[in-house]
Amino acid sequence: MKTLTTLTLMLSALAATPALAQASPSAETRVVVRTADLDLGSAAGQRILDHRIAIAVVEACGETSNVDLAGRNDIRRCRDATSASVAANRDRLIQLASRGQAIILAAR
Repeated sequence: MKTLTTLTLMLSALAATPALAQASPSAETRVVVRTADLDLGSAAGQRILDHRIAIAVVEACGETSNVDLAGRNDIRRCRDATSASVAANRDRLIQLASRGQAIILAAR
């Protein structure tokens, strides 16, 4: 069953890169994960959603050089925290989609 939904994720970027850290100490990035084309009632649709969320987390937290160990650790912490904060909204989206309800979720 297709639902007309968009999952909007406001992802905290925890000073993942030096440029980001200088811009704002509490910088946030908003990433939109489109779901309207997915059948979230199926395992395949849920896998695609998980893949899109993973890409959004990487986009929000950024990347750094492999030689920047502190930066790599910051990014790993950002990705872990962001993934955890998005998990509840992802589960709620799938739960509501399985009931046939169209929804829009926003995470802070």
